[in-house]
Amino acid sequence: MPKWAPCKRKEFIRKLVNLGFSNLEPGTRHGVMRYGSHKQIIPSNMEYSVPQLKMLLRQVEEKIGRGISVREWDDL
Repeated sequence: MPKWAPCKRKEFIRKLVNLGFSNLEPGTRHGVMRYGSHKQIIPSNMEYSVPQLKMLLRQVEEKIGRGISVREWDDL
């Protein structure tokens, strides 16, 4: 069974684009990606720890209206 692993910022952005988010827009302190009328704030860390990644993915799941499994995340 796959487990969650830390994720580089660049890889996280690429995976969100694969899910249907717009390209990264520069913000004042953080980047922003859009999904329809929803905005997702992208922290400026170079790598996201597992707890931070899970928190960000919960926010993404709310915006896209469905869950994302570990296997699906790895395949993106």
